[in-house]
Amino acid sequence: MRYGICQLSIVPMRAEPSDPSELVNQVLYGEHFKVVEQRKQWSRIKLSHDKYEGWIDNKQYVEISEEEYAFAKAQQTILTTDPVQFITTEHNQLLTVVLGSSVENIALLKDSYDGNSHTGKTSRTQLVETALLYLKTPYLWGGRTTFGIDCSGFTQMVYRLNGFDLKRDASQQATQGEALSFIEESEPGDLAFFDNAEGLITHVGIIMEDNYIIHAHGEVRIDRLDHSGIYNVHKGVHTHKLRVIKKII
Repeated sequence: MRYGICQLSIVPMRAEPSDPSELVNQVLYGEHFKVVEQRKQWSRIKLSHDKYEGWIDNKQYVEISEEEYAFAKAQQTILTTDPVQFITTEHNQLLTVVLGSSVENIALLKDSYDGNSHTGKTSRTQLVETALLYLKTPYLWGGRTTFGIDCSGFTQMVYRLNGFDLKRDASQQATQGEALSFIEESEPGDLAFFDNAEGLITHVGIIMEDNYIIHAHGEVRIDRLDHSGIYNVHKGVHTHKLRVIKKII
């Protein structure tokens, strides 16, 4: 078994070992992983923090030993908390990193960081405040950053920045937490899930106060939430059909 750690700001994770292949996720600076399959130019990896799998370019990560991987996995997660920050590399170059990059194992990359960061769990009241940092971020299938994000990448990163682990996809996140019977039982920070015509969960957002929801749909935006689903007041239509509300923490 091989192991690695991301040395760049953002590395695309693809469905297949090919540059034109679908973007399914992104690996952020400092995130470590197992290499479950390796080819000449590509590696299929499994991220440590959420077990998500996909293909990344071999040139875009640093290989680490099994002992270093075990050490990295044992560390408490420390994430950058500014939309953009800088890492100083071992060659004294500046590397731009995005909100939510991992810096607890920066020594493995021989880099340094002295910017703002956060470790440990916060209160649930902080979730909506964190979510607002992503407001107006454009929608990007497979994205996890303020430069482009999808609906489940958004909820995962908001929870991750507050010390709580969510799985990567909306359908996976819907298996976590406790289901609530009514919107009135929910609190800000709870997750609302939405399904398509086939009954498959395809969308997720974070509940706010006074029946509002923040979610990634075209962009990270705030809309109304009612018993039918998400209501876009500008278009005068429901854009998503409510399936279930979950209290994760």
